[in-house]
Amino acid sequence: MSDEGQDNGASRNGSVPEIELIIKASTIDGRRKGACLFCQEYFMDLYLLAELKTISLKVTTVCMQKPPPDFRTNFEATHPPILIDNGLAILENEKIERHIMKSVPGGYNLFVQDKEVATLIENLYSKLKLMLVKKDENKNNALLVHLQKINDHLAARGTRFLTGDTMCCFDCELMPRLQHIRVAGKYFVDFDIPKHLTALWRYMYHMYQLDAFTQSCPADQDIINHYKLQQAKGDIKMLKMKKHEELETPTFTTSIPVDLNEQ
Repeated sequence: MSDEGQDNGASRNGSVPEIELIIKASTIDGRRKGACLFCQEYFMDLYLLAELKTISLKVTTVCMQKPPPDFRTNFEATHPPILIDNGLAILENEKIERHIMKSVPGGYNLFVQDKEVATLIENLYSKLKLMLVKKDENKNNALLVHLQKINDHLAARGTRFLTGDTMCCFDCELMPRLQHIRVAGKYFVDFDIPKHLTALWRYMYHMYQLDAFTQSCPADQDIINHYKLQQAKGDIKMLKMKKHEELETPTFTTSIPVDLNEQ
């Protein structure tokens, strides 16, 4: 297991609890952050709390292709994300979310109630996966319509984030998915988030300025390889990693293709 060294915002003197989050490691090098959406979502949630100094956060990556013996002993075949709080391991996504909300100091404030936003971002990821699998214009259009709705919501509210000017759980859920759409969509089907969706680009710009996102974000190569492996299941030859991918310097797409000052 690899310790990412994320102890942001809180001391270890016992004044705040230490929370450990075990996340999937890169499928390329087995050490850096992998492209698991849920891992990044909970990483962001907890990072925000660490910034507020309500917790001390430790993040550990685990290579699931070759998990270390102590991981197998403690968690058997369970896949990350795994949250450990005072020796208690929480293994399922819904239970992790509930634990952050109810048991982690400050967590309750992240989980705002907003049915409109919850519905708005629902099923966005499934539209990306359909687009990558089907690779036809109709699937592209379905994703575009969904992104337009999110853009319109942001434009109407006029706030930095989905529910206001401070981040909440919905932002930690949405932004990793937008990054996958941006990186994987471009690579596999030459899909670009339209430049005219300026409210959405402004939202992404604000997210790119935040350590909670940049510190938790996987490299472009890891996002791409995540979907390559999904598409290659059952084809052993395709599963073999190309050497140049292992040696390639990680890149992170965080630029904005529009001038927001002109909007």
